[in-house]
Order: sequence, then structure tokens, then C-alpha cells
Amino acid sequence: MLNAQHENERIVLGLLSSVESDGERSQRHIAAELGIALGLVNAYLKRCVKKGLVKVSDAPARRYAYYLTPQGFAEKSRLTVQYLSNSFSFFRLAKTDCARVLEQAKGCGFSRVVLAGQSDLAEVAILCAVETGVAIVAVVDPASEVTRFVGVNVCRSYDEVTEAFDAVIVTDVLHAGTCYEMAAAVHGNERVLAPRLLGLRDLSGRAEGAA
Repeated sequence: MLNAQHENERIVLGLLSSVESDGERSQRHIAAELGIALGLVNAYLKRCVKKGLVKVSDAPARRYAYYLTPQGFAEKSRLTVQYLSNSFSFFRLAKTDCARVLEQAKGCGFSRVVLAGQSDLAEVAILCAVETGVAIVAVVDPASEVTRFVGVNVCRSYDEVTEAFDAVIVTDVLHAGTCYEMAAAVHGNERVLAPRLLGLRDLSGRAEGAA
């Protein structure tokens, strides 16, 4: 799906760009920079090393230094073009779907919502919310390394959300199904919505942004 491909390209491109900029950055620094879990950075780095895009060498203080191989530079250039192309397609689709699901939330009387998953889709939803009059109370993402995202508080769990909210909108593009199930288990299916591009039709009649 476009959303998963887009997120994968974003992470790989961000990782290669970070390594090119400073190969001695810690994985924790890269995780915070990309807004993803530390374990995910480690997994992607190993994948890039295995593919021959990145090489590893010893560095002071028992750390490792990473640097791009010629193949890595070529892949970074290719991904830059591909990511920009997909970004335009993704943004157009995401904007339409987010506007639709936010209007659906408003129609159900949900004026204050939480986004489940920190992602590019969540960013689009936050921007669209301004136009629909629906307030985004927080972004919930157990794997997030940041406390703020596009001006919105980020929490590790629903229990950490201090403001009242009416519903949850799924915006996790990599683990949408799991994210939906976790939210529904806490808040009930009727209070969990999702943009159509996540393809959650089978999980709930309402989930896919359909009234």
C-alpha cells in the first residue's frame, strides 16, 4: 500500500541522510530525529548494512561509526526522487481521507479526538483538523521518542492523556490493524475511526471513514 511504502521510504531516506551528515550520531539521536522507536532504527540500520548501503567501523568510546557506501549514495539519490513523488500522491490522498474522517467524527458528535500513531498521516490530520473544527487533544504512540508533534502533545499511552476526548482516529501507517484493535479494546469500536487509505474495513464498519 502507498502509505506503508511511503513510511518505509521516509525512514530509509532519513536514515541514509543522517548517516551521510554525521556517521557517529547515536541511534537514539537518529530515532529522535526521525520520530521513530530506537529498536526500529537498529532494525533499519542492520537492513541497510546487509544491503550494502551502509558500512560500520569502530569509533571512540566503544561506539560505532556508520558511513554510506557508493551504493548507499546512489540509493539515497533514488529514494529522494521516489519519496518526493510519492509524497505528493500520499498528501493528496491523505488530505482527502483525513478531512472525510474528521467530518465523520464531527457528525457523530466527537469534537475532541486523539490520534493513534505518530506519522506523516497524523501530521496531515492535525492540519486538516483546523479546517473542520475538531480539536486534536493528543497523539498516542508507545514507541515515540518525542513529547510534542506538530504542536500537539505526544503520550505513550491513553492513560497519559490528561484532557478529555470523545474518540480515537488511527494514524499509525505501519501497524494500523494492531493500533486499531488496541484503541477499540479500550474505547470501543464505535469510538475508533480511521482514514480509508489504512484499509481497516474488515475490522469495523465504521473504521474505514464510512458513515
